[in-house]
Amino acid sequence: MSVLLVEDDPLIRGFVVEALREAGYHVIHASTGEEALAWCKRHVADVLVTDVRLPGQVDGWQIAERYREQDPELPVIYATGFSPATPRPVPGSRIVQKPFHPEEIVRMIKELGEEKGAP
Repeated sequence: MSVLLVEDDPLIRGFVVEALREAGYHVIHASTGEEALAWCKRHVADVLVTDVRLPGQVDGWQIAERYREQDPELPVIYATGFSPATPRPVPGSRIVQKPFHPEEIVRMIKELGEEKGAP
């Protein structure tokens, strides 16, 4: 199973990538929304984990909306701290509050996989 992680903080991104890889996931990571959308065109992810606030013109809400246009069933996990924008998660997604432990993301992905019927 492959996970696209979108996180602009290199420290958080590193911890989460390491935890996901240790759990056996293939991880692709991006630091901006624009970078994540470039991966979207390639249909590489089974799960999207995205920070909500990102540098540039594309936020986490927009990334998930765009991915869901191509894959309506794609599991999405949003990571957020304070965000002045009104939340607009895609249906069936999860939200984890920052700060979080990387194992929390691993657990959520496992749960989403079970709901979707993945082994």
